[in-house]
Parts: sequence; C-alpha cells; structure tokens
Amino acid sequence: MQPNTLLDAILDEAGISHAGLAAHVNQAGRRRGLALRYEHTAVARWLKGQRPRGQVPDLICEVLAGRLRRPVTLDDIGLGVPGEPATVHAGSLSGFVERATALWRSDEQQRPHVVGAPAVTGTPAVMPVWEWENPPEDVDVSRGGQLRVTEADIGTLRAARAHYEQMYRKTGGVATRTRIVGFLNAEAAPLLRGSYPDHTGRQLHRATGGLVAIAGICAYDSDAHGLAQRYFHQALRLAKASGDRGLGAYVIALLVNQSLFMREYRQAVAFAEAALRTAGRHITPALASDLYAMQAKAYAHLGDGGGALSCIRRAESAAGQIRPGTEPDETGYVQPGLVNVQVAEALLSLGELSAAREHAAAAVDTPAHDRGRVHRLAMLSTIELRQGNADKAVATAVQMAEQARGMESQRLRDRLRAVREYLVRCGSAGTADAAELIDGALRVPL
Repeated sequence: MQPNTLLDAILDEAGISHAGLAAHVNQAGRRRGLALRYEHTAVARWLKGQRPRGQVPDLICEVLAGRLRRPVTLDDIGLGVPGEPATVHAGSLSGFVERATALWRSDEQQRPHVVGAPAVTGTPAVMPVWEWENPPEDVDVSRGGQLRVTEADIGTLRAARAHYEQMYRKTGGVATRTRIVGFLNAEAAPLLRGSYPDHTGRQLHRATGGLVAIAGICAYDSDAHGLAQRYFHQALRLAKASGDRGLGAYVIALLVNQSLFMREYRQAVAFAEAALRTAGRHITPALASDLYAMQAKAYAHLGDGGGALSCIRRAESAAGQIRPGTEPDETGYVQPGLVNVQVAEALLSLGELSAAREHAAAAVDTPAHDRGRVHRLAMLSTIELRQGNADKAVATAVQMAEQARGMESQRLRDRLRAVREYLVRCGSAGTADAAELIDGALRVPL
C-alpha cells in the first residue's frame, strides 16, 4: 500500500483539513441518500493508501471540484479505478511529473504517511525495473508550459546534484535530505512543468533524475526505505525519459544496494542482471564493477560460492578497465578500493577470512571520501575480530570512530553499532576505550 501523495497535494491546494474533507464528504453523501459518518481518521487512512469504498471516491472529487472550481478526476486524487486502464494524462509523462512532484512536496512537509511508508516487495518492487527495460519508449518529451527551460537551468540542476552528493559524503543523508528535497520543490518542479523541446527535455529529465537519485540515497541513509524506493523508481522513470541507459543502470545499482540491505538477495541478483543486460554497451567499467561486486555479495549470502567467486572475478576485471576522466558524474562513487571492500564482504560471508582481510586492508590503504573510509574501516575491524586479532581490531575501530564523528547517517550508525557489539563480546584489552569512542560518535543526534 503506497501513500496517496496526489490526494495529499490537492487537499493542501484546496486548503481543506482532514476533518473538513470528512465532513464535506458526509454532507455530499447525504444529498445522495447515503448515511456516511467519516472522521479525520478515515482521511488519514486514505492518505496512507487505503481506497475508500463505494461512491466515496466520486464524492471526494465532487467536494474538491467545488472547492477548486475546476473538474477533479479520480486520477487527479490518486484513486483511479484498480484494474482499469489509466487515463492518458495519468499514464503519460506529464501525469508522472504531477505524481513525482506531489511526493517531493509531501516529503518536504514531513508527512508521516509518506516518510514512514514501508518499502514494497514482490511485483510492485519489480515492475518499475521491468518498465525501464521494455517498450514503449518516450518518443517525444517536449512540453508546453509558462516557464521556458534553458541550458543554464539544466546546468544549475547538474551543479546541484554534485553539491548535494558531496554534502552527503561529508555529513550523511539525514542532514542532506531536507536540503535536496527543498531544492527539488523550489527549482526542479517548476522546470519539469515548464516549456521545452524534446532535446532540452531529455537533458532536463536526465539532470532531474540524477538529483532524485541522490534524494533517494539520502532517504535510504535516513532509514526511510519506502520513501527511498519511491525516489529510486522516480529516478528510473526520469532516466527512461532522458533516453540515457547508463543513468538507468546507475539507478538500478542503487536498488540493488537497497535490496541487499533488505536481504532480498535473489532480487538483488536479478536487478543487477537487468542493469547489465539492458544498458549493454552504455554501461561503464566503474558501474559494471560495482554491479558484479554487489551480485557477489548476494550470491555469498545465498550460499552460492561458485556464483560469488565468478562475480568477484568479473568485478575485478571491470575495475581494471576504469579510466579516470571517462566516467559520468554519477559513477564517481566507484572510487579505488570500493570493489575491494565489496569483495571483502562477500568473502567474509563465505568464511574466507584471510582473503577477506587482504581485500579489506587494500581498501583501507586506498584514499576515499570520509563516508567511504568509515565503511572500509568498519569492515576491516570486523574481519580482524573474526580472525581473533583483537589488538588490531581495536586500533582499526578507534580510527573508524574518530572518522565517523559528526556524521548524521543511519547506515554508518548501523556499522558502528555492529563493530561495538563485536568489541564488547571480545572483551580484550582496549576494547572498552574503543567502545566508548564509538558511543561518542553515536551520540550525534539524528
């Protein structure tokens, strides 16, 4: 059940409260001979994704149309009839833009039914990937609006994506998310609704897709997994509209990473295969190496050692083909050492501790941005503890805790807590001091 952000947005536009809508629906129902007794709690359920029964969706349209003095359809309020084809507007790119911007607005306003929504699984999780892979393609993405979109506007979006990515790497997703979502609402949304020819429109959708992907990363880093998934699905749709298969494959890599976190290992393997297959020659060595490395982790968790080792070899081969300066901005996260730490995690799951430590140590010895370095140190410390090298593990954990201080990231907190738990279990000399340092890093409020 997905939050109904379209209904939320149109209620805000109409200036009507939850209790007010319920009361007006009850009144409209009485005019049709219906005895309705809805309260604000019912509206809250509708916003969470529950579909009202009987004639109520039509009554909501009637109430809102009277308030806004324009026609309001079921698709406008996110209540198109299940099983029936969507209207042209709802299924079109312009309809997608309205749904996407409604989500950004709800996120900026911190609507609980949006921020706290769980991630979907099964068919709803897979369909956006399938739709990206398969026809129909967008033949023409031009649009006629009041605001004329220029190359300078697109340059602003690209610069913003780079800015927020760096902010995320330094401070974490919790602090960055509110800023990037505010930018999407203030800057990107008016441009998407603006006026542009097909060529400019494809650049616009690509630039916006890159921004939306970073918003998804920040939501994922904030433990808002349903919201993150919806941002990733939006970014995938924007990538398709742009015609850039490489961008789509990058977004799927983000979905693979989330699938691994959610322990949907078979889904992670399938998504990575879809990206590699569909992007084809448009996939870069950096992205291919990351996808193969994540596949290796998924196979290792599934107990398929042969599959994991095969993907490790492919990841290392692709990593050897990376050439600085030839990759798009989005794959800049695939820095030297990233594949090493991914491989180390796969080998750790397979019980290959010596080989895992070798890769983890190589990753730590390679320069990385602040966030990546914390993850690398956490992996190395974990492996050293598993090997029984308590002294080395403590020293590594101290570096990790010092590096993590000041970062607002739920994923980093997860890593810190896991290492702390291992240290406490170990109980060797120095573990108490290291645990205290980790506690200090964890005391940063989220």
